Amino acid sequence: MQRWVKPFVFVLCLLPLVQITYGVTIGFKVNPVEYVLRELGGWALKFLLITLAVTPLRKFTGWAWIMPLRRMLGLYAFFYALLHLLVFFSADLAFSLSALWREALRHPYITAGLASFFILLPLAVTSTDKMIKRLGGVRWRKLHRLVYAAAILGVLHFYWMKASKANVTEPLIYAAILAALLLYRLADSYGFAPRLTRSRRG
Repeated sequence: MQRWVKPFVFVLCLLPLVQITYGVTIGFKVNPVEYVLRELGGWALKFLLITLAVTPLRKFTGWAWIMPLRRMLGLYAFFYALLHLLVFFSADLAFSLSALWREALRHPYITAGLASFFILLPLAVTSTDKMIKRLGGVRWRKLHRLVYAAAILGVLHFYWMKASKANVTEPLIYAAILAALLLYRLADSYGFAPRLTRSRRG
């Protein structure tokens, strides 16, 4: 992989945050908190699905150079999910844990979102080379398979939230993408998924 690719992708992944900041400070959104929550949550889910797509894309296309980007993309998914939760916790709940508990009991989409975040948390903490060595490759891989559970809960969070507003088109698109990735994962585990035998390095 060319040296410039990682820094380029790193900066590219920050552009949604720049767009959100622009939308709040200069774009004059009618409801800035709702806008920020929607955008941060949407990008967290997008980065999560992109992260899950890296391995199938590498196996299907032979692009081995994209594999080193997977960890960074996963950390960006956690980063946007963390910002999403912090904005909700501060702006809507005034940092009240009791209010968060009540909202989680009252709204299943909040329960699903919190569950997704707390699955992503240990995955982010153990994403360093040092933690991989400490856990061992086998245990580390088993732990990080939980990313699929986090993605499913993230899609449910988005779907249930949108269902309350009778607008489920976008979450259904994400659900279809996730279903395709899960089916590929299942097919690959049984040796049925299409793949190239030679990698194209860039």
